[in-house]
Amino acid sequence: MTSVRHCADFPFELEVGSPHSQLSQGDGWLKALGTHILVELSDCNAQILSDVDQVANILVAAAKAANAEVLQTAFHRFAPQGVSGVVVIAESHLSIHTWPEYGYAAMDIYTCGEHTQPWSACRFAASEFQAKQMLTTEVRRGMPDEDGVYSHVVGRRSAGVQHGAKNRKLSVVR
Repeated sequence: MTSVRHCADFPFELEVGSPHSQLSQGDGWLKALGTHILVELSDCNAQILSDVDQVANILVAAAKAANAEVLQTAFHRFAPQGVSGVVVIAESHLSIHTWPEYGYAAMDIYTCGEHTQPWSACRFAASEFQAKQMLTTEVRRGMPDEDGVYSHVVGRRSAGVQHGAKNRKLSVVR
């Protein structure tokens, strides 16, 4: 089994110009209703990405790794290749679209609640797809302002990120 180095344990700063850029908490995170991780997996195992049953099993197991309650699944295999699917969880969803011909998969992991661990799902899935590279963006969603208007904030690593850098974190799967 491969291990994944990721940046989930680093504190994040708010995107410059964010309506919440003046808000903070002691641990560097803002309270949000949900965490949405956008995941780009590169150099994956093409055979796995083509197998609808394997892709479905990996996403269901990833949801369980996140401590989420699986409610429903829907997956489709395209001809000649590729899979799209979603795992609906009580806490939101995990979704995927695969391009085996490129060794690429695009995943969304969106969870709500304090008991879920979306980064565990992310690391698990990347490992199971045998990805050699993983690019992630974390979005903190459902953040109310003083008027009760909800918005989101894109997180980025505060250490080693220059102003003007894209709101992305690069993680390497080994």
